[in-house]
Amino acid sequence: MCAELIFYSVVPSEEPGERAEIETFLLRNGLSYDEGIEIFVVGREGRKLVACGGLEQNIVKCVATDPLYRGEHLSLTIVDKVIHLAYERGHSHLFLYTRPNNIAFFAGCGFYPIVEVPGLVTLLENSPIGIRRYCDGLSKSRQPGARIGAAVLNANPFTRGHRYLIEKAAESCDWLHVFVVAEDASLFPYCDRFQLMKSGIEGIARVTLHPGSQYMISRATFSCYFFKEKNVAGDCFTAVDLLVFRQWIAPALGITHRFVGTEPFCRTTGKYNEDMKYWLQADLSAAKPVTVVEIPRIESHDRAISASEVRRLLGTNDFDRIAELVPQTTYDLLSSKYRMKAVGSHTSATA
Repeated sequence: MCAELIFYSVVPSEEPGERAEIETFLLRNGLSYDEGIEIFVVGREGRKLVACGGLEQNIVKCVATDPLYRGEHLSLTIVDKVIHLAYERGHSHLFLYTRPNNIAFFAGCGFYPIVEVPGLVTLLENSPIGIRRYCDGLSKSRQPGARIGAAVLNANPFTRGHRYLIEKAAESCDWLHVFVVAEDASLFPYCDRFQLMKSGIEGIARVTLHPGSQYMISRATFSCYFFKEKNVAGDCFTAVDLLVFRQWIAPALGITHRFVGTEPFCRTTGKYNEDMKYWLQADLSAAKPVTVVEIPRIESHDRAISASEVRRLLGTNDFDRIAELVPQTTYDLLSSKYRMKAVGSHTSATA
């Protein structure tokens, strides 16, 4: 090396010139720029960009080093600095995406593989027991039966359609496990969505409601779900999320079937449902298959009930129509907390 290496942080939304250079650098190193990244650590030798690593909350992404410098411990240095930056920002439980051939390197940085999409991408975390501890906790809710179901819902907000899906799924199972997406990237915060789900499923037998986690439809496992303006979820992210479910969560609870509603509106969710049929049902040696069951949505006024329609109606303060689509508990919350906040931009919130 001729000049001293310097490292500093870059907020790409505030520094377009730096962002453009990082994008070009990543492309030269076979990586695409990830729009979700909030901050980068970059390394330069003089004016030359030689390394970078990004953070999206607690997810390490877009780690790259110039090939000419890879024998000089630069990769270890950039990862170490990204980890320290994450700690400074309050994140101690970290996830990381990399190609499968880089697993050994990141293992040396304290990361442990969770799942691998063969030949494409591996999801790792900085704990040897993180997902095992989570699944050990889940297993305490395991129920006997030959047909154990699961449903994972965002419920943004909880509608009569969600209630119908859970009723039908529970009727066809010995037991049903329902999970609420925990990521706070929707119009309605997780605390409200969880409470609405809890109230909304009262009276349905043989159902356990579980809090969500970072191991299921989160920015860690499926970040494209929360950026629907891209229209289509990335295949790798879809596969990672579904393989975590199949290889870890389903065995912990003895889940044999996963239930979803048909999706006539959202292209991202529709593609996720289709991908689910492959990644959960395909003949993969890593874990037993999980059968996917699609349940047709119920309709109101010849239109399938959807959370996105409720949000649209909330934006126009049409509470008479909302009352036809949601349970009373959802209506009460919308009326008390969101009636005065309703604006047209709500229609863009995540489903």
